Amino acid sequence: MQNLQWIQWVYPLAYLVGGFVAGILFKSVALARIKRLVGATLWEGDDIIVEVAGKFSIPLFTIGGLYLAFLHLPIPLKIVPLLQKTLLVLSIFIVTLALAKIAVGLVALYSRKGKGTLPSTSIFTNLARVTVLAIGILVILQSLGISITPILTALGVGGLAVALALQETLSNLFAGLHILVSRQVRPGDYVQLDSGEAGYVTDISWRNTTIRALSNNMIIVPNIKMASTIITNFHHPEQEMSFLVEVGVSYESDLKQVERVTIDVAREVLKEVQGGVPLFEPFIRYHTFADFSINFTVILRAKEFVDQYLIKHEFVKRLHERYQQEKIEIPFPIRTVQMKQT
Repeated sequence: MQNLQWIQWVYPLAYLVGGFVAGILFKSVALARIKRLVGATLWEGDDIIVEVAGKFSIPLFTIGGLYLAFLHLPIPLKIVPLLQKTLLVLSIFIVTLALAKIAVGLVALYSRKGKGTLPSTSIFTNLARVTVLAIGILVILQSLGISITPILTALGVGGLAVALALQETLSNLFAGLHILVSRQVRPGDYVQLDSGEAGYVTDISWRNTTIRALSNNMIIVPNIKMASTIITNFHHPEQEMSFLVEVGVSYESDLKQVERVTIDVAREVLKEVQGGVPLFEPFIRYHTFADFSINFTVILRAKEFVDQYLIKHEFVKRLHERYQQEKIEIPFPIRTVQMKQT
């Protein structure tokens, strides 16, 4: 009798172990070959699908082995439907998680390859994940025999109340979608708000826009405020930008010589300093007869916003040295006071 009871557990245990081993073999052998085949294709989406399938293949095969094991276990027939539904729900849940990961991966891939059509932000990946998970939950409820029609009706009726309760949250959500769809601000852009905050946009989520300042601090701006404020985008329509350097020389200077020397130094800096645009032709514009100097503006060009700081640094150093060699004076502030005797 004891041997018979022991034998009754051999087949269920064999099915369970067999399912687990089959999952390992499928992942290490079959998926490895498939991965080599899809690696030669131009579409990167199949790589994402194969990678996700490898992560969830062992649990699915194990559930299959567990299902076969239940069929051979000496358990009451009343419990069998409950166990079958439990395994079915667990299988659907695992497949839903896998599909959610695939959807997120494909959205991220399309964001990278879409050349700005779909910015790479967490708002789209989160929407893709939530959508797939919601569909999976509805499928699970339907598989359990629970009608989803009343649930959908209740969600529709309660949607208005939820919208009123989450008005600010929904405003930020739609403001974030508006920012992304308009493509006037994208992750990676250097922006400055009219309130003074400036930095690189790192992410646009369902509620906030995250900006990393040059000091490496994070600035969190609600999407509704981001959509309604005045923004200067230094990366739009292109990253290259011109910037100004103010200079003044004495009234005794030869302005033609000043212009020639200044442009020579500017050309040298743009060609040799990292971040400069070597093909850009710098120029100057005289504009003011000041109290003690003739002032002018030097127009230079950088590849992006932050490059201007190093270019200014090198330009001021080299221009000061060159002016000393050319005997061009940068005057100190002076005042002439005339004393009248009465």
